[in-house]
Amino acid sequence: MKRRILLGCAAAVLAAGTATAQTTDWPTRPIRLLVGSAPGGGTDAMARAVADRLGPALKQPVLVDNRPGASNTLAADLTAKASDGHTMVMGVSTAHAIAPHLLKLNYDNGKDLVPVVFVGSVPNVLVVNNHLGVNSVADLVALAKRSPGQLNYASSGSGSTQHIAAELFKEATGTFLTHIPYKGSNPALMDLISGQVQVSFDTLASVLPHIQSGKVKALAVTSARRNPALPNVPTLAEAGVKGVEMGAWYGIYMPASTPRAVQDRVFEEVGKVLTLPETRKRLEGIGGEAVPMTQSQFGAFHNTENQRYAELIKRRGIKVE
Repeated sequence: MKRRILLGCAAAVLAAGTATAQTTDWPTRPIRLLVGSAPGGGTDAMARAVADRLGPALKQPVLVDNRPGASNTLAADLTAKASDGHTMVMGVSTAHAIAPHLLKLNYDNGKDLVPVVFVGSVPNVLVVNNHLGVNSVADLVALAKRSPGQLNYASSGSGSTQHIAAELFKEATGTFLTHIPYKGSNPALMDLISGQVQVSFDTLASVLPHIQSGKVKALAVTSARRNPALPNVPTLAEAGVKGVEMGAWYGIYMPASTPRAVQDRVFEEVGKVLTLPETRKRLEGIGGEAVPMTQSQFGAFHNTENQRYAELIKRRGIKVE
């Protein structure tokens, strides 16, 4: 009996030592940072702003892997099921606070993934095709009422913040716009520019370059205050449409099985990256704002956002098309 106890204790010590070594040596290979949308979108921009500096800090490449689809949840699903210890996802509110209340997921959003570090937030902005002939929110509302159902709005996918913002706008203004979902912001914006769709409530991170180049026209931001990147663009409330505050937030999630020491390392190193002037400049360049949070605060925020969107989706009767 004593021999069995001693052998059991030795095995436990050996296992603990192995686990400690694994977390101390981490990472031992390139890290895969999954993104749930196509290249060129806001989530992709956030991921690359972090990955470019995180790799050198961890002494391993951080490879951005775009896996668009299913309202950004395909990337989350792959991350939840990853067992290599070197996979994470640049989570976005679409996947981690909205989609769980609209889609049947193949993973448990609250159990299979753990929020590790909050990266930042970006407001949505109401933009229109240049040839639509509108110059204000009032113009758009008037046109939509004259032509119910004839104006199409693009989103990066059903259940995205773009989708929900547009549905709230429709309810607040008594208009009817037809939803055209895409697999990511970039293809949606290409069709907006070409005139295949006329309206979008895309994230500022995705659409800002097209606003600055004059390819699309910004009518309003869907935030409580004006954004420094677009100081001359009013908020929707200033334009007379209240109750449509909407934005996207981003954060790194890892599989729930990830050792706490590894989570702490990622939290620490990403936190350092977010304080770098170059990173802050890149985030500001896409209308983003870094918001410092502890890991526990991010976890509480995740839960609060899930509750907020669950209530909003139920109250507004929003459904995936």
